[in-house]
Amino acid sequence: MIKAVIEIAHRAADAIMEVYKSDFSTIYKDDDSPVTKADLLANEIIIRGLQSISNYPIVTEESYIPYSERKNWKTFWLVDPLDGTKDFIQKNGEFTINIALIENHFSVLGVVYVPVTNDVYYATKNNGAFKNHKKIYNNSCRQRLIGTDSNFHSTDQTKEFFKKHNIKEIRKYGSSLKICKLAEGDLDVYPRLNGTKEWDTAASHIIANEANCKLIDT
Repeated sequence: MIKAVIEIAHRAADAIMEVYKSDFSTIYKDDDSPVTKADLLANEIIIRGLQSISNYPIVTEESYIPYSERKNWKTFWLVDPLDGTKDFIQKNGEFTINIALIENHFSVLGVVYVPVTNDVYYATKNNGAFKNHKKIYNNSCRQRLIGTDSNFHSTDQTKEFFKKHNIKEIRKYGSSLKICKLAEGDLDVYPRLNGTKEWDTAASHIIANEANCKLIDT
């Protein structure tokens, strides 16, 4: 199944890049978060693709499912068709496609696709984590830890965290790239202290877990 999900992400990436190279407009949702034609196109492609390979229900950032309907789902797809829309709008290349399969509240499959570079990170439960089909693993023994922060969601609380733990080298990335870079050993710690959404983290969560990293709810 993982190969099929990677292919679905690749098709969505092609559509995203067509918009990325054009003069596109931006609209804003009720929570003031931006959305573009690329988000919506990728959403359609991913939903159709996942429906073609399984009968599992699908939750995405762009397709609302009432909690009363999904609260008892045991297995479902959890998708962010374009994670890092602000990075997309700024054209810095640091946005991703996130597709996760959830079973009993935990990710058992995750694919994170980077449209600009065609890099793909993926993992399935108990089978390791991979980048472009090569195994990745964080076995860092660095004494001077390397931290990461968001391009657009940094806070004073995060800066205080780095200061408190004497983490002086901070590398900024967009979207779920931060967790993927952690998984491949480029980074040591990523504090996210102002909340996030499950579709932002579900796919990269299992990649991190399978690469010897942990996501901790503080």
